[in-house]
Amino acid sequence: AELACGVTETRSKAQRIMAFPVLPPYTKCDLAIQDRFAQLDQGGKVMAEYIWVGGKGELRCKTKTLDAPPKSVDDLPIWNFDGSSTEQAPGEDSEVLLKPCAIYKDPFRPGSPNILVLCDCYKPDPDGPRGLGAPIPTNTRVYANQIMDKVASHEPWFGIEQEYTLFEPDKKTPYGWPKDGEPGPQGPYYCSIGTENAFGRAVVEAHYKACLYAGINLSGINGEVMPGQWEYQVGPCTGIASGDQLLASRYLLIRVCEQYGVVVSFDPKPIPGDWNGAGCHTNVSTKAMRAEGGYDAILKAMERLPPPPPQGG
Repeated sequence: AELACGVTETRSKAQRIMAFPVLPPYTKCDLAIQDRFAQLDQGGKVMAEYIWVGGKGELRCKTKTLDAPPKSVDDLPIWNFDGSSTEQAPGEDSEVLLKPCAIYKDPFRPGSPNILVLCDCYKPDPDGPRGLGAPIPTNTRVYANQIMDKVASHEPWFGIEQEYTLFEPDKKTPYGWPKDGEPGPQGPYYCSIGTENAFGRAVVEAHYKACLYAGINLSGINGEVMPGQWEYQVGPCTGIASGDQLLASRYLLIRVCEQYGVVVSFDPKPIPGDWNGAGCHTNVSTKAMRAEGGYDAILKAMERLPPPPPQGG
């Protein structure tokens, strides 16, 4: 008899073990089958994927059905989640509220006006506006937004260079590296092409298109110095939109990797030794810096910066 995973009962135990992948989940889901259901009509409903930052900086999400597409982010309802399951609230008072902040098109559910909804998190308060209380400790966006509002007249632009490393599902082996070994030394991998140099381009290209479809201002991609390591650039974006789009782009990258069966790491130093780290560099300018004679404004801003901390050691 044929089993669901395609292994026959007549095989020996050793043969059956060999037929499964080394790491769980042992039965891989067929995305072609999922696609059959993705084409079904939704009856005018909208699937809204609410996304937020969890208790350890990880991204979390859950989906809500809407009766119609929202005209703006203010049309979206406040939602909630169990904060005790994300290390953001105690078990005896676990409700945390999700306040929508930004909307993007959902590349994983195309064909209907489905959306991604970036949120920040608050304590509930029946007497507060829309039932919202104080921001929870992990909600740093609210304070960043206050600063952006104060400096809005300066029209700050941000361009963020996000580096990342792809790993096998074991989370130990960078994608393209030999098991329990190392590839050739760094040099040929940066901005590279070729099977022997560029590992994971399918993930990179899928993420690029997903971001552009979603409405994220992704301005470019390139292979990085360490094999299995890549970079993309978000921006230029004005004010708080920069952080919002960066988080949304990370969410999309993690979801794309989920479909390809690989793991993405944003760790600044994923492999010890003389291997390149993975940074998240920020470029910034103001309206005055971009205007005629803006170099003087740049020098003035640099004079206000503290000296850099000691390097190395």
